[in-house]
Amino acid sequence: MMNAISPRQIRWIVTGLMLGLLLGSLDQTIVSTAMPHVIAELNGFSLYSWVFTIYMLTSTTAVPIFGKLADLFGRRLVYLIGMGLFLVGSALCGLSHDMTQLIVFRAIQGIGAGALMPIAMTIIGDIFPPDRRGKMQGIFGAVFGLSSVIGPAVGGFIVDHLAWQWIFYINLPFGIFAAIILSVALKESKSSEKKSIDWGGASTLTGAVVAFLLAIEMGGSGSSDGGMKRYAWDSPQILGLFGASLLLILVFLWIESKVKEPIIPLKLFNYRAISVSSIVGFLMGMGMFGAITYIPLFSQAVIGTSASNSGYILTPLMLSLILSSIIGGRLITKISYRTIVLTSMAIMTVGYLLMSQMNVNTSSFELILYMIIVGFGMGALMPVLTIAAQSAVGHDLRGVATSTTQFTRSIGGTVGVAIMGVIMSSKMTSGITGLQGQFKDIPAEQLGKLANPQSLLQPDVKAQIPAQLLAALQNILSDAITSVFFIGIVVVLVGLLASIFYGKLRMPKRTDGAAPMKAEPEHF
Repeated sequence: MMNAISPRQIRWIVTGLMLGLLLGSLDQTIVSTAMPHVIAELNGFSLYSWVFTIYMLTSTTAVPIFGKLADLFGRRLVYLIGMGLFLVGSALCGLSHDMTQLIVFRAIQGIGAGALMPIAMTIIGDIFPPDRRGKMQGIFGAVFGLSSVIGPAVGGFIVDHLAWQWIFYINLPFGIFAAIILSVALKESKSSEKKSIDWGGASTLTGAVVAFLLAIEMGGSGSSDGGMKRYAWDSPQILGLFGASLLLILVFLWIESKVKEPIIPLKLFNYRAISVSSIVGFLMGMGMFGAITYIPLFSQAVIGTSASNSGYILTPLMLSLILSSIIGGRLITKISYRTIVLTSMAIMTVGYLLMSQMNVNTSSFELILYMIIVGFGMGALMPVLTIAAQSAVGHDLRGVATSTTQFTRSIGGTVGVAIMGVIMSSKMTSGITGLQGQFKDIPAEQLGKLANPQSLLQPDVKAQIPAQLLAALQNILSDAITSVFFIGIVVVLVGLLASIFYGKLRMPKRTDGAAPMKAEPEHF
């Protein structure tokens, strides 16, 4: 339990948590602009995608485990361990001499990052009463959005003026400062109760998530994409990974029903707020990451935004997300969860509907307007999902409740991007196949080289494409990407329907902490 905390301590704690959250989320975007320099120096283009994939795998898997450990052994200890792993991984990344080392050290960094955001949100739930949590969760959601805006710019500046290693070294002074602040300002009373760790649950959950995410990442075609070997969806490799994931999940559920201190207590899902928040979070993740992934591609390949500016194309979406997150955090004390989530999902639906109508004639101004609408819908959801889960339980389960909702959102994002990618690739393949009959005057070998989506992203190759073929390619890619946004509409509408099951639940108006778990939770 938290000891009595003074207003001055609270200010320092919030400062340290914001700094840690910024570092953890910034590292997801800052690397992208530096990677061309990294692969040039380390000679590792074939392993390019694994620098991002391994960070996602380890951070996503670590989230629920750290959430439970924070409930068992205290927020401060587990947060500082996570920060320590993140900083050690950062230092080792900067010292990497080849891509294999960089990938291994990014895995360590990702494990640490898996503790920073969920435990930060949990501590906020501990030190602030319900009537102030909304405002603080909204501000923390805004910090998360801000990192997506400034990440590419910071990465580009560091690479241009220093060296790529500093995108990792820059974490060290700020992370150490944040750790010192929290170790001094955050005080917890020690419990003499003997704690047990659910090693079986932790290992089976980790294996299930890793197998599932690898299947999603590696499924698709039989070719290699950026060094990651890809297999057909019905191949033994992908079916084996999905089968292993399902088997491990079943074993995990059996273990969780038997052990004293489960990593994810199954009784959490008896609570309507947590069940609905997990479902909505999963669907929100699918919609959110789908937009973030495919909007830059549309901007650069269809509209014609330059490659140097494509990294900033998501800025309007993220700025509206930040504003909406702050507004949503304030409104949560006044209106029900269902009202906010329904409204947010409806706004996202409008944004996706507009984006699904885009074509080669869409202007940059129209795209920016549509992104603002989608971002405004996304932002208000983030604090609501976290607070709804936290308010359903007491201090002893707040960490795992918080991490569970963030875990489902991350998994949703991974699944969404994979599904949307399959649909887009299928549409592209069928469209390009049809070009062979339309452009018989172009030699087959040359047509095969030019009629490639990658050609639209390479200015020197794009300049060689005949005008009619270029227009046809842009139309094909436009149709393929907008089909992704149709999927987004479906996903968000399902999330909208799921939010109805919140019923009349709303944030408690008590000024003290959340009550312990009730004996009879609200069911659907």
